[in-house]
Amino acid sequence: MNQTVRPKLELLNESLIEKIIQEALILLEREGIFIENEEAQELFQAAGMKVEASTQRVYLTPQLVHDSLATTPAKIKLYDISGEKEFTVGDDNVHFDPGSAAVTILDHKTQAQRKADTSDVVNFVRVTDKMKNIEFQSTGLISQDVPEVISDAYRMYIGLQNSSKPMVTGTFRVEGFKPMFDMLVAVRGSKEKLAEKPLAIFDACPSPPLKWSNLTTQSLIDSARAGIPSELISMGMTGATSLITITGTLVQHVAENLTGLVICQLAKQGAPVIFGGSPSSFDMRKGTTPMGAIETMMIDSGYAQIAKHFNLPTHAYMGLSDAKTNDNQAGLETGISAVLAALSGINVISGPGMMDFESCQSLEKLVIDNEIAGMSLRLIKGITQRDDPIATHMFENITKETEFLSTPHTRKWYKEEHTYPLMIDRDTYDTWVSLGKKSIAERAADEVDKLLSEPAESALDDDTRKELHDIMLMDAKNNGLDTLPKI
Repeated sequence: MNQTVRPKLELLNESLIEKIIQEALILLEREGIFIENEEAQELFQAAGMKVEASTQRVYLTPQLVHDSLATTPAKIKLYDISGEKEFTVGDDNVHFDPGSAAVTILDHKTQAQRKADTSDVVNFVRVTDKMKNIEFQSTGLISQDVPEVISDAYRMYIGLQNSSKPMVTGTFRVEGFKPMFDMLVAVRGSKEKLAEKPLAIFDACPSPPLKWSNLTTQSLIDSARAGIPSELISMGMTGATSLITITGTLVQHVAENLTGLVICQLAKQGAPVIFGGSPSSFDMRKGTTPMGAIETMMIDSGYAQIAKHFNLPTHAYMGLSDAKTNDNQAGLETGISAVLAALSGINVISGPGMMDFESCQSLEKLVIDNEIAGMSLRLIKGITQRDDPIATHMFENITKETEFLSTPHTRKWYKEEHTYPLMIDRDTYDTWVSLGKKSIAERAADEVDKLLSEPAESALDDDTRKELHDIMLMDAKNNGLDTLPKI
């Protein structure tokens, strides 16, 4: 049957896209970009680029950028732990995941933020695994009951044991890549199988303006050579670490992302790269970085449109809120942002569950946001013609008593045409009162308790679980911790 054109959001015309790209290339060639990593500097020198070792500044020619774009895959295949379920990151495919690296969790009972421990991280992963509209897992919480130096690998260790979904993650230290890579290899069975069927995406964040640190550059190099997709997370703040204008911020964003892409291609031609970010509209009144600001969402949609111009996979931190609890603001900002992200065709949308400027996770918000994600995904499916003729045949022999509730046609199509969220209240007022007058946050808390009361599942066999434990324990011992918390 015929379907309407998929609904789509585009904020930039073609001439403005070209102008932004042109100025980004001028910046890279004329002003250069700071690269702290010596190995990357050597890669640029080998490619014939000008490198100033004393200032760590590298100058990129437009030709090198264009050559690197030509070898970067337009689509990436990601797989779950079993290696059987495949996800395409590219085109206008949309996949949600919780945001990464929150330092606190919102305690629903006290309505206060607190530091997370191992049990919180386990619960977060288990709940995420049950969310059907959140297809990717993330290392979304930092556990405070292990040394900070191993917290990157520890998040992955918990995630792999408690979820079957692909994972969005990243390293906090240069040495952190090896144990994380070793765990991924243990799950897949070999380095070759991991490269063939990637299980994780590694985020790498440049430091605005126009700098790639030693850590994040090394992550790009290591990931590229391992066949692991790198997600580039530029984080300009308008008027603070990027220009106050949205277009000016986009020029910088494009320059930083293109540099990361080039590093990946110099490390290994054909390496998978995702053009992404977590920029923000800086609030001059509060000194904060509101992810729920409409201007932040516009920057995200703008650079995603530019990435699609390059035919690259896309990412953004959207579908989240700056609210401190699950209130109207949380729903307002998350809902608008998730819808705009889906309409922009962003491939990896990081944010469900997050609040307070990306610093806090909420299990209850995660459950609510799963339904926001579901509504957003339904929207971009568009309106489909189900029958031919569309309706006239259903009105044959119509009478004053005609209704459609009991017809086979209704039974056939009602689940295809409509979503039926659990957290959204669609009861009558009297029914709502009889059920206890519960708010959406309270209903979500009940759902979290229900999900966590169910038996934990693992897609790993005992031998693989032991291998993961041994890898993590070795990393812990190398950093002063003799035993791991009980999971």
